[in-house]
Amino acid sequence: MHSPRVRTGVLGFALLAGSLAPGAAHAATAPSATPAPTVEEQRLDRAVPQEILRRSGFDGVAPDFARALGGARSYAQARRTVAREGSALWRRAVDRAQGRGTASGDLSRDDDRPLYWARLGMTRDVRTWEPAFGLSGRQRAALLDVLERTSRGQTDIRYPGRGMRRILVTGFDPFTLDRDIRISNPSGASALALDGTVVRTARGPARVETAVFPVRWDDFARGTVERTLRPYLPRVDLFTTVSQGRVGRFDVERTNGAWRGGFPDNDDVSRTETVPVADPASQPQWTATTLPYAAITAAPTGRFPVYDHTEVTEIPAGGTEPVVRADGPSAGSTARAGGGGDYLSNEIAYRATLLRDRLGLHGGLPGGHVHTPVLQFGAGNTTEVTDPEFVRNRVDIIDQVRAIVTVAADASLRK
Repeated sequence: MHSPRVRTGVLGFALLAGSLAPGAAHAATAPSATPAPTVEEQRLDRAVPQEILRRSGFDGVAPDFARALGGARSYAQARRTVAREGSALWRRAVDRAQGRGTASGDLSRDDDRPLYWARLGMTRDVRTWEPAFGLSGRQRAALLDVLERTSRGQTDIRYPGRGMRRILVTGFDPFTLDRDIRISNPSGASALALDGTVVRTARGPARVETAVFPVRWDDFARGTVERTLRPYLPRVDLFTTVSQGRVGRFDVERTNGAWRGGFPDNDDVSRTETVPVADPASQPQWTATTLPYAAITAAPTGRFPVYDHTEVTEIPAGGTEPVVRADGPSAGSTARAGGGGDYLSNEIAYRATLLRDRLGLHGGLPGGHVHTPVLQFGAGNTTEVTDPEFVRNRVDIIDQVRAIVTVAADASLRK
């Protein structure tokens, strides 16, 4: 998920590495006295999202959820309903992607978009719900938080006991939807396809668990990445954040920068600033991957080439203007774009690797960021929500993400 502004066709409590206290988080997200759907939720009523929901059989998710929520007679009961239904949506999307159960509709099972649009229908219901027992702004924000976390797999990460290695992979929602509302994100599709699966490594089997993150600046500032990853990084053997990147290639991003470039997110919000984290006084301008990039780029993982990407944009020490450096940052420089740009893929990579370092895991935990190719429709398709080439591209990207994760685990865990 590079910044789409600078790279054509691309995405990009105080915890140890950057979250606000729970009260501050709720206060920051407390809705107005007259709740209204967000910019992101308002896209839901357009023809394309409705077609995707109908053709996947997910068109009943939000109506069923609204009925269940309407039956709640207290805040506690509503919270239980939201947690149950959010988790059920995640499990349904994972099962669909992995071929379990009967798939309604004619969209291919690998499609990540039904989860995205169904979730927005549910969040809109919570945001605009006015129960008879009353709902404070703090309570509504808490319900939305529960729904976001459960429906993204963030509360569903489960590893077995001893005897099996552990891998954590994250993906993203679709984005740049005002450019093309049909967009799918292969990183999110990969998360659904890999969740709970087992890959074989030189040191035996490894269990993959996944989660998906929103394309929203403010969620990241509130610490959604750190809150999700912090319990697991000390317990996993490898992690990688994944997002959609450049056309026709995978990239293993060598360096991540502490800068937000301002491109609008899915709520049309812009942020241009240093990445906000806890303890900014100790915040580095750059963090680095510890993934085995040489092994990954050398391995035959699929039809797309895989690159060790080292380019960054920096303001050199003593300078005033940004410059592009092909071989990584110079000493004392200020970040203006990491290898993954200055959008939210760079930020998730920065936050995850900063958390790794602040937890004292830099020397022993392989982790970093992988960019997938841009998912493209077939030639001449400017209106249809799917086509055979679109599906083939997504399936091939998913398969190659799985292969890259396997190579990374094999190279790391044999040491």
